[in-house]
Amino acid sequence: MTPQYDVVVVGSGFAGLCMGVKLRQAGITNFIILEKDKEFGGTWWANAYPGCAVDIPSHLYSFSFAQNAGWTRRFALRDELLAYTRSVARDFGLEAHIRVDTALESASFDEEGGYWHVRTSQGEISAKCVVGAIGALNRPAIPDLPGLASFTGPMFHSAQWDHGADLRGKRVAVIGTGASAVQFIPEIVGKVARLDVYQRSAPWILPRPDRAISRPEQWLLARSKALQWLYRGLVYVHYESRALWYVYLPRVLRIAQWEAQRHMRKQVADPVLRRKLTPDYALGCKRALLINDYYPALQQPHVALVTERIAEVRGNTIVSASGEEREADAIVFGTGFQVERGMHAAQVRGRGGKVMFADSLEAYKGCTVTGFPNYFFIIGPNAGLGHNSIIYMIESAVAYAVGAIKAIRDRQLHSVDVKAGVQDAYNAAIQQRLKGTVWSLGCRSWYLDATGRNYTIWPGFTFAYRRITRRFDIENYEVS
Repeated sequence: MTPQYDVVVVGSGFAGLCMGVKLRQAGITNFIILEKDKEFGGTWWANAYPGCAVDIPSHLYSFSFAQNAGWTRRFALRDELLAYTRSVARDFGLEAHIRVDTALESASFDEEGGYWHVRTSQGEISAKCVVGAIGALNRPAIPDLPGLASFTGPMFHSAQWDHGADLRGKRVAVIGTGASAVQFIPEIVGKVARLDVYQRSAPWILPRPDRAISRPEQWLLARSKALQWLYRGLVYVHYESRALWYVYLPRVLRIAQWEAQRHMRKQVADPVLRRKLTPDYALGCKRALLINDYYPALQQPHVALVTERIAEVRGNTIVSASGEEREADAIVFGTGFQVERGMHAAQVRGRGGKVMFADSLEAYKGCTVTGFPNYFFIIGPNAGLGHNSIIYMIESAVAYAVGAIKAIRDRQLHSVDVKAGVQDAYNAAIQQRLKGTVWSLGCRSWYLDATGRNYTIWPGFTFAYRRITRRFDIENYEVS
């Protein structure tokens, strides 16, 4: 049997769009991009909460092959980022390839035919190759609080913002103080009657060097490709240099931690509140946040920072561990995502019925998993970043996957499957390199699995990752 498609790409965010562009540029046009949501755009479509913005400068958080001289802010807001994904899809002819409202439900490898049976929410299809480009931050995490089902008011996660819920004049409880919460809290604080912020772990916060980009600056960039590349390069070098401290000299991050403490002292006068807001772990061990108006929002007279554990929800009352009761008309969760589940949300079965990531979250170069031929990841295990733009990593991984797909097509191969020994040696080296980095300093974060193993972060420079993905090393694969 000849499969319907050469490639099925799962996900229409930056990774899926990049894959589509590079497939077309390689002359591969028989592909589709599946998107579970009603519109494409990935995280920048799904996350529509007030204040949603990127925390990497816009000129670097964009494709090298589709640079945008017209960014209006140094750190773009969600609507501008979503518009950018629309322009990429339009300019590179991807719209006809995208299937919205079509979720991947399962995939199984046909060992005899050398292709994948793919079941989606819209029916079954087949493909020679599958590319998982879903990202890790796509499954909202809601804490399992006793009595939560008894709450009768509006209740939603930041990634599923209920724009029909009117929070004006309401008593609102925000549970969680992660990257999304610190952005939307300043946006809603002036509208609500009371705001209770429930903090489990304080984040390190640094000032965000944001500003509007003037029309003359946009004009200059639009008229000089060389200037665009120069500016992008300078931003890249600035952020890439942080790998020195995160990976090789984590103790130097005490300077950044001092800057974060100075930022807090400038904005928070109350020493009791400062103590509550001071993390008990080294900066960088968890994701550091960039925001300028979070601390001022917490000091409004109608705002309370609650650091006690939530014991239960009793109707429209939230009860802390000490027994303190606080009534709420609405609950907003800023509690992050189920990162582990996001990497294997659908059941994928490879050779011998083996289930993807059933035993451990490991991959080779973050792209392939032994036992799953012709299946590729864009930013899989240990390909995430803590210091620079993930778009650079996406472009690197896409180049590797496209190289593999071209090899399968041009050589008319049945399948390619990374050798188990190669994958094991690669992951042993990755885990060894993670020792002594800032992420190994003992704090609990979403970078770690239940056993404390870091399955998320790439422990090195991004250009080193680009070097190992610059070509498809077919010699490290079982070729049929």
